[in-house]
Amino acid sequence: MKPVRSLARVLLSGIFVVSGARNLQNAGRLVPAAKPVTDRVTPLLQNLSPRIPTDTESLVRINAATQLVGGLMLATGKFTRPAALVLAGTLVPTTAAGHPFWNSEDAASRNNNQIHFLKNLGLVGGLLLAAADTEGKPGLRWRTGHRIGHSRRSMQRAVRTARREAKIAVRSAATARRLPG
Repeated sequence: MKPVRSLARVLLSGIFVVSGARNLQNAGRLVPAAKPVTDRVTPLLQNLSPRIPTDTESLVRINAATQLVGGLMLATGKFTRPAALVLAGTLVPTTAAGHPFWNSEDAASRNNNQIHFLKNLGLVGGLLLAAADTEGKPGLRWRTGHRIGHSRRSMQRAVRTARREAKIAVRSAATARRLPG
């Protein structure tokens, strides 16, 4: 199953590597489309930290760099689960800014944007599957529950052993008192 996972990750990451590199080089072309989304996000970013850039072109570049790095991480198999989650997060503003089919007056433009919007939703679905994929290994939730159960059983064994040893000690002491000395 490993080759299938590897191939799927490479295929899924390709769009992010290519578009991330392209948009990083020429972020200015995306500014007009991204401005309505960044204008809504800017107050939230300013509340988080005054050091975060809030101009539209910088935010487009940050998103593009994140997609490029996340796509490379997903393709190479390094930190694939976090990379998939981050890439899914970058698709939200990208999709809202790049494919607002609900604003299109022209039927052909609306149809084209709706197709790309749905394609991006499909990518988000694939990324969520990649983020949930444990490669056949137990997930964190299972391992935590298993470890807690193991610890609980170990503690119960220790308590039973301590009780048994205490009973033996009491019997030994009682026997020792009865013996003439």
